[in-house]
Amino acid sequence: MSIARITRHLLQHHWRRRRNFPPVLLAKIEQAINAGEATHSGQIRFVVEGALDGAPLFRNQSARERALDVFSHLRIWDTANNNGVLIYLLLADRDVEIVADRGIDAKVGAEGWEKICKEMEIDFRAGDFERGVIKGVEAVSRELATHFPRAGGGTNELPDAPVVL
Repeated sequence: MSIARITRHLLQHHWRRRRNFPPVLLAKIEQAINAGEATHSGQIRFVVEGALDGAPLFRNQSARERALDVFSHLRIWDTANNNGVLIYLLLADRDVEIVADRGIDAKVGAEGWEKICKEMEIDFRAGDFERGVIKGVEAVSRELATHFPRAGGGTNELPDAPVVL
């Protein structure tokens, strides 16, 4: 466990998360998810977390492990076609993780998801969170549209609104 990481997480104030993800941006992300889901039968959730606290922090939980916990807690795995995707951002670590259910993950694979994460992180390092998230949602939607195109009306199995932790 790194003292620098603990300090970074403990000093990560909620105002920073609110500054980087104001309500207007959260609404744009929701619109992007909704527009993307019109092209495929998959389900996308976006979660931003400012910092870890308590047990996850002192267990030295990685962003990937935390993303897996969030994926499970939000029941993203509970979709009819096993094609739910979580885009998770841990601001304190400046880390993006994509967790995908087995139906879509088998088609895209770790390398495909990592490529999308790296593209998002480039925009985040430049301070352009809006562009990074929107590009990420669009890239995930393209993968889902390729492998799970929308057939008929379909149902929206999960909420499109971003989650702020």
